[in-house]
Amino acid sequence: MPVETRGLKFEAIVTRVAPFAADLGIMALAYSAAFLLRFNFDVPVTHVYLGMRAFVVVAVLQFAALQLFGCYRLVWRFISVCDVLRFLYAISVSTAALVLLRFVLPDVRFVRPPLSIALINSGFVLGGLLLARVFWRIRGEYGQSGAANGNVLRRTLLVGAGDAGNTVARELRSHGAAAIEVVGFLDDDRAKQGTFIQGIPVRGDIADLPRMVRELRVQEVIVSMVRVPREVVRQVAHLCEAVHVPVRIAPGYLEILDGSLTVNQLREVDIADLLGREEVDFGGEVELARFVGGRRVLITGAGGTIGAELARQVARLGPETLVLVERNENALYEIDRTLRETSGGRAGVPVVADIGDAVRMRQVLAAHRPQIVLHAAAHKHVPMLESNVAEAVRNNVLATRTLGELAVAAGVDVFVQLSTDKAVNPSSVMGATKRLAELALQDLNAAGKTRFSAVRFGNVLGASGSVVPLFREQIRKGGPVTVTHPDMRRYFMTIPEAVRLVLHAAAMAAGGEIFILNMGEPVRIVELAEEMIRLSGFKPHEEIAITFTGIRPGEKLFEELSTDAEHADKTRHTRIYIGKIAATAHEVVAARLRALQELCEQDMVDDRIRAVLMREVE
Repeated sequence: MPVETRGLKFEAIVTRVAPFAADLGIMALAYSAAFLLRFNFDVPVTHVYLGMRAFVVVAVLQFAALQLFGCYRLVWRFISVCDVLRFLYAISVSTAALVLLRFVLPDVRFVRPPLSIALINSGFVLGGLLLARVFWRIRGEYGQSGAANGNVLRRTLLVGAGDAGNTVARELRSHGAAAIEVVGFLDDDRAKQGTFIQGIPVRGDIADLPRMVRELRVQEVIVSMVRVPREVVRQVAHLCEAVHVPVRIAPGYLEILDGSLTVNQLREVDIADLLGREEVDFGGEVELARFVGGRRVLITGAGGTIGAELARQVARLGPETLVLVERNENALYEIDRTLRETSGGRAGVPVVADIGDAVRMRQVLAAHRPQIVLHAAAHKHVPMLESNVAEAVRNNVLATRTLGELAVAAGVDVFVQLSTDKAVNPSSVMGATKRLAELALQDLNAAGKTRFSAVRFGNVLGASGSVVPLFREQIRKGGPVTVTHPDMRRYFMTIPEAVRLVLHAAAMAAGGEIFILNMGEPVRIVELAEEMIRLSGFKPHEEIAITFTGIRPGEKLFEELSTDAEHADKTRHTRIYIGKIAATAHEVVAARLRALQELCEQDMVDDRIRAVLMREVE
């Protein structure tokens, strides 16, 4: 056996034995102290040997109880208040056993210890075991600082002195490689100011940040709140920009609440954190798990930004089967690999297919018999589709209609189409095709048992084709950042939020609805660009220029989520509404689709298709 291997095995043995050896020493000291107190520090010589014999019984019972209550499965360095109960139960049970032995065993001298010694010993050994572990935790949190490793500590200020702040501070201290020294908290709660958390003072409110940065020589600020309001993030980001210090933010509240937060999860403040609207918390985990759990789900466009997030969230809800349909092989490979890595071996079924291929999709539906279809596949780039009208109609309208008809034939229960705010009073080919797709699917509601619905939402931050990745690239190159018009405004939502809306819509769908999210006030694109430039550490209009390029073909200054003719009803979710499109006769819908189909089969007729398309959705 190589020397290195023998060394590693020996180290592993020592690591396993060390806790037992330390506890044995604590038990011996506790028992000795109890023995001395019992005899008032004047132990008869004849009793010393007998006491040693009794200690064997005491130690065996205490070790057995500690093992029974899982105390040796705990890592000393991460001992917490909730773990104290394990030790309390273990010592209580072992003491009760000793008391029972006192009355059951014959009077064999000191094989059963005196009752007084058993009771005194229980208090000493409990305190000793806990103190040893607390000491080890303190040593781990305070004794492995970056300074001890030869690093220069980065002086850090935490914004938020609640439970999340406490968790972040503890993690920063226990993570020696982080080389961070927390010098204080800031919190707008007056009751917390002047108090201490883990020995760190709460020095003032958020408005004091610039002064604290100067006085304490702060080098970094971390926002440490469970649910941080966006106005707070914006305030902190702007204050940090003014005093030229970087700012990071803790991750989602679930990581903080379940204790899985790590230093590496702290991230830079993103543009999504600065939106002018709080992200909608839909809740309803039980409802979604009941709807998706154990059912067969098919997602089209599963390799796209929204489709991939749909796949991730659906996979967590426990479907019987998750079928991932995508024509881009590389994108499908990536989401399939991600699911295999994160779902504990339970992954989706990757299917390379084009939704416009009716034969292939009929085979897919017959093979997997989905009960729920989430239709995310579509062409979405507005200017690109203006010059590819026939392809936009083929993919967004005709292929969607064909897929809907196949779903009816296959007995699908729920079919949800992902639509867009651009389908309202459309001025673009993309918007018009999405509107016509809504009408085409609504027309299928009476064709079978399948319930067809659409989900209409605004721009998704970070999605492929959105302005955010474009702005990031332009900023990275030094500018200029291009905005089409100074008054251009759009609704925005995050990717997880958009997907949550789709899943809740699917769960509520009765057929024929258009689900709409109340997205608050739209965001001016130029303000979005300015915020992104600031987040990158530059001054907008000075260090990074913003230029206006003019409205592109098909674009509107302001998007809408519903038309005046669509009556929007509330749902059980306060931020989700249902818009009803006036029913169109089946013969009319069929004639429109037939006309477009015939045009798409001809050559060089984009202009004619555009004219027919825009006329049909007026």
